[in-house]
Amino acid sequence: MAERGEIVVFRKFSTAIDANIVKSKLDAYGVPCFLTEENMANLYPGASSLMNSNVRLHLFAQDVERAEQIMADDKMFLHDDSVTRCPVCMSQNIERDFPKDLSLTWASTLKVMFFGIFFPQKKVFHCLECDHEFT
Repeated sequence: MAERGEIVVFRKFSTAIDANIVKSKLDAYGVPCFLTEENMANLYPGASSLMNSNVRLHLFAQDVERAEQIMADDKMFLHDDSVTRCPVCMSQNIERDFPKDLSLTWASTLKVMFFGIFFPQKKVFHCLECDHEFT
């Protein structure tokens, strides 16, 4: 494995939750990093100032500048393409649920009659703005 350089402490956090949020963001942008003292902060929450058990986020010294730029950016999403939108009105106000129109076939009707089992259809996306259903 190629030598990456010196590992430095990038930031210190009083809670493991805050540290994991920042680590997740850096991981999403491809910056290799890891946490230490995470277990101590979870075992003794709120005692980080007394025991000096802050969660530390480590990364390579050569990645510090890039990590600072990433953390200065307020965006939390890499791409807007991952958001599901309605194909009719382009709204993001959608929910995933079973179809509103329940079409029963002969096979599903027989299953309900003889076995009392209703097998619902696949879930679809339902736009709350224009009432359009899509997969």
